[in-house]
Amino acid sequence: MRDVAGSQARQGAASGVRHGHWHRGSKAFPAILNILAPQHPAQVIVLGFAAAVAAGTLLLMLPVSRNGPEGAPFLDALFTSTSSVCLTGLTTVDTPVYWSGFGKVVILVLVQVGGFGVMSFGTLLGVLMARRLGLRSRLSAAAETKSTGFGDVRRVLVGVLSISLAVEVVLAGMLAARFVAGYGYPPGRALWHGVFHSVSAFNNAGFALYSDNLIGFAGDPWICLPIAAAVIIGGLGFPVLFELGRQYGKPIHWSMNTKLVLVGTAVLLAGGTVFLTAVEWSNPATLGGLRPGERVLAGFFQSVITRTAGFNSIDIAQMYPVSWLGMDILMFIGGGPAGTAGGLKITTFGVLFFILATELRGGTAVNIFGKRLSRAVHRQAITVVLLAIALVVGSTMYLMLITDFGQERILFEVVSAFATVGLSTGITAAMPPAGQVVLILLMFIGRLGPVTLGAALALRERPPLYEYPKERPLIG
Repeated sequence: MRDVAGSQARQGAASGVRHGHWHRGSKAFPAILNILAPQHPAQVIVLGFAAAVAAGTLLLMLPVSRNGPEGAPFLDALFTSTSSVCLTGLTTVDTPVYWSGFGKVVILVLVQVGGFGVMSFGTLLGVLMARRLGLRSRLSAAAETKSTGFGDVRRVLVGVLSISLAVEVVLAGMLAARFVAGYGYPPGRALWHGVFHSVSAFNNAGFALYSDNLIGFAGDPWICLPIAAAVIIGGLGFPVLFELGRQYGKPIHWSMNTKLVLVGTAVLLAGGTVFLTAVEWSNPATLGGLRPGERVLAGFFQSVITRTAGFNSIDIAQMYPVSWLGMDILMFIGGGPAGTAGGLKITTFGVLFFILATELRGGTAVNIFGKRLSRAVHRQAITVVLLAIALVVGSTMYLMLITDFGQERILFEVVSAFATVGLSTGITAAMPPAGQVVLILLMFIGRLGPVTLGAALALRERPPLYEYPKERPLIG
């Protein structure tokens, strides 16, 4: 009897599916849900950030968000929301004039959510990779990320939140005190400006409450240096900050990731400062109008900002084209992984540098700081860089077709959007709607693309079951 009843039940369920009727006991509906549900942790990140962008767009379209009788147009709201969540700083409108107090608070919240999401999700992917890879790779990933499993999730989230709030509170207090003592701001206004620029700086967003960004403070070290310090700290990445906190005086125990980030950051900051200061030293529209000490300060500040944030203490539009090209390189490289910095990350280019050095020396294994680099990382770094170059070149060519701006300005804008830096030569607002949509996509892909692609490549790693015979084509 049970067999007959079961047979009838199965036939009824099949009939219900054939005729379009859904039964609560049917397995078809859960199957559909499984198909629609994200199958990869990287997909969860993309969907989460897309939801944040959508929510921010709706809030910024409200009449209360804009100074004026009507709400912001959809494209301006979408552009600003994407730029905020993706920690970019590019704008199509004048932020302090266009947006109301409520609109600025929305931008600030979106920046904070985006920054916390990037750091926490990026670091948690490291934890996940330590669980999903094979035993040998798992041990290696665990050593690099200082993680052992999902028991670290709570510690990661609490650590990210603690570091973020600590840096932002300290910087907000310093800036507020300077605004009161040096510029006579009322305490309330000074605190608001301190909080806004503190959150924007640590999260490498680059939004400012001044129409000329921070040009009015170009010679003020009490404003520029604290902001630069917060940008650098946020750009190092949480894994580096956490490891430095645990083993500050034991560099011999630092992971390859931490050493690459710290050495690369120092080299790029020093090289960028020397390059920009030397090239722009006599430019009357940028550094030339400042005193010698202020020129060095502005050159250093712009070197820090170019790699990740988007503030500017000099007029970017008046810089020499060779400076734009150098800044393109700095923006493209970016900062450390699992942090608020943009770009393809220092570690990616550090790996490529050591691969190049090993090949030129005729070596067989790539060794970095006394450790051998996994061959899978070679392919991952090359894949990420080549795909990024293809996207930047393709976007630049498309914008050259639909606009009349010069190649130097368009390339700068594209790299700035893709690397989520936020610097501009002043053509963002003048872009046609199709061009602004391209920049929106570049910001979203640039913020999440390297993270998700890198995770996808690492998590898809499988041991080969067979190998083809080797053969070498001619190179060069």
